[in-house]
Amino acid sequence: MKKSTIKLFSITLILSFFILSCSSSKNASGKVLKSKAEASYYHDKFNGRKTASGEKFSNSKLTAAHRTLAFGTKVKVTNLANDKSVVVEVNDRGPFKKSREIDLSKKAFMEITDNKNHGTLKVRIEVIK
Repeated sequence: MKKSTIKLFSITLILSFFILSCSSSKNASGKVLKSKAEASYYHDKFNGRKTASGEKFSNSKLTAAHRTLAFGTKVKVTNLANDKSVVVEVNDRGPFKKSREIDLSKKAFMEITDNKNHGTLKVRIEVIK
């Protein structure tokens, strides 16, 4: 092999390693998807409607909507203001407001909030292995 090819390969390998090591941090529960994101919760009018996964939606279950995570993925959502967390299962697509990363069922949202009158929270989202 030519020296230039070896040098290019080495640089590519080093850059790939650097990008992969910086892309996300890990902890005991899994991969941190977002260290600071906005979460909201479903309105009661969605109770009984079909989710994108085909399940019936219920605000009394611990479920969530996410744009890209596979259905059935379990995620730990932690409120950054009080460190309360809840584990939910992704069963729907959304949220459709760009500033929000995840929509929680009302039950899940109420488990981690101190202010029952506020509709959004700053949260950390971790995929559970």
